[in-house]
Amino acid sequence: MKRVFLIVLDSVGIGEMPDAADYGDAGSNTLLAASKSPYFSMPNMRKLGFFNIDGVDIGEKEKNPTGSFARMEELSKGKDTTIGHWEIAGIVSKAPLPTYPNGFPKAVIEEFKKRTNRGVLCNKPYSGTDVIRDYGEKHLQTGDLIVYTSADSVFQVAAHEKIVPVEKLYEYCKIAREILQGENGVGRVIARPFTGEAGKFTRTVRRHDFSLEPPKVTMLDQLKEEGYDVLSVGKIIDVFAERGITEYVRTTGNEDGIQKTLAYMEKDFEGLCFTNLVDYDMLYGHRNDVDGYAKALTYFDLQVPKLLQRMRKDDVLMITADHGCDPSTPSTDHSREYTPLLMVGESIPSGINFGTRKGFCDIAATILKLFDLTPECEGSSIL
Repeated sequence: MKRVFLIVLDSVGIGEMPDAADYGDAGSNTLLAASKSPYFSMPNMRKLGFFNIDGVDIGEKEKNPTGSFARMEELSKGKDTTIGHWEIAGIVSKAPLPTYPNGFPKAVIEEFKKRTNRGVLCNKPYSGTDVIRDYGEKHLQTGDLIVYTSADSVFQVAAHEKIVPVEKLYEYCKIAREILQGENGVGRVIARPFTGEAGKFTRTVRRHDFSLEPPKVTMLDQLKEEGYDVLSVGKIIDVFAERGITEYVRTTGNEDGIQKTLAYMEKDFEGLCFTNLVDYDMLYGHRNDVDGYAKALTYFDLQVPKLLQRMRKDDVLMITADHGCDPSTPSTDHSREYTPLLMVGESIPSGINFGTRKGFCDIAATILKLFDLTPECEGSSIL
């Protein structure tokens, strides 16, 4: 009974890609930035070969790594969550998803107002915590929805749970998803509920993403079609618009995501368990919190032995990322970086450096080959 556990450390990039300057990310290196914190410690990942990956120069190399490893180069045009995960699953995006540095077009906003029967506040790029601080009180007074974006391809809608019940906010976001298609097809529409009083507003954990549907076949589609289980932990189900998933659990953060992955490791299934651990990106990268980022990486490292102990004879564990989000740069946005790939399992040769791979999609091809399937998506098996 073959099982693959694929864990995405959301935004844990390992150094600028050759075209990073085109994205305003010259010099970005998320892992290096976090490693400079006194709270950084990853001895278990080092044993797997994490520090041996090409371009990673943050500590002592492991002489005899127990895993194999590679540096992954993104082929898609972009640096956001959706495009990164799609490429991991076998889709290379030739064009970036649309972004809105000056806010959304008037026609989009007017249609959204008409169909929700509510006004709109903000409509420009903003930090998620700053936008509720600056517009939250007016939202309470008027009931108007706070609409904002970022450097990513996202349409975000914030509302106080007492003014707009969460299920109603989700309904509004589904309306936005219907509107935002074609040339305005943003990667994600995100519901951002919050609570509290003026000056003390706090975002809740009931965020929900409504993603654009993948335009091509992914490894998830193939695995599901062939009768394998495809288990989603965290926001994977949202990123793939619920397609190709047979079972899912949502999470409240990294700790919860790891615990739910460990719980799946105790269960009998055959197929893929695909996990996203979002705190690195959401809580630390976007907030330029180097120490928080380092602590989160250290916490994950402490869980690695638990993951390894629960692996069965035919299991494979793969650890990667979807982009960077350097917490030490002036920018609070994602960064165009290489990502790591670690692989361990009895069927995986140990200690092999597979160098720099052209395309995150090689992960998809590798997983499909592990299940003796011919990839219908892009990529070449690393093995």
